[in-house]
This record gives sequence, structure tokens and C-alpha cells, in this order.
Amino acid sequence: MMNKEELKRSLEKYAEEQGFVLQPDEKRLDFILAGLLRNEENHGFRYCPCRRVTGNKEKDKKIICPCIYHKDEVKNDGHCACFLFLKSKK
Repeated sequence: MMNKEELKRSLEKYAEEQGFVLQPDEKRLDFILAGLLRNEENHGFRYCPCRRVTGNKEKDKKIICPCIYHKDEVKNDGHCACFLFLKSKK
């Protein structure tokens, strides 16, 4: 399991590759990262902390971060549901 710093670096790299930015508010980012790591510890996967884990593995795999919804949410709303990824200002 990754620690919080490793997870942050990994998600920063992913965000950059996708043309997104990672949540710039360190307090909010820390809260989201803690939720991801807690879900990994409790459920075995880094489920998005903003989504409900149902226990149905097939259904829940859609919400493993980065979830299947985040790209459309960033495109349409400027951020994903949990505000981890934001639309780049570029």
C-alpha cells in the first residue's frame, strides 16, 4: 500500500498526463488522500471517498480512483465529484 506522499505524487503525474490539475488546497487534498487510503485499507481498493461502496465488486470497480466518471465530470463541471481533479486553467 502506498503512503500519502507516494499516492499524491502518483496522482499528480496522472493529472498532468490527463491535462488536469490536482486539488491545490493542501488541507482538502490531504482529506481526499486520507479517504482513498482508508478505503484501500478497509475495502482492498482505493475507492473514491465521494462515492458509496456497495459491496458488489463488479459495480464497485467503476469507483476505484481514478473512477470512470472523473473525466466527464472535469470536462462538464470543472472538477470531479470529490474535487481531487480539476480542469486546468491552461
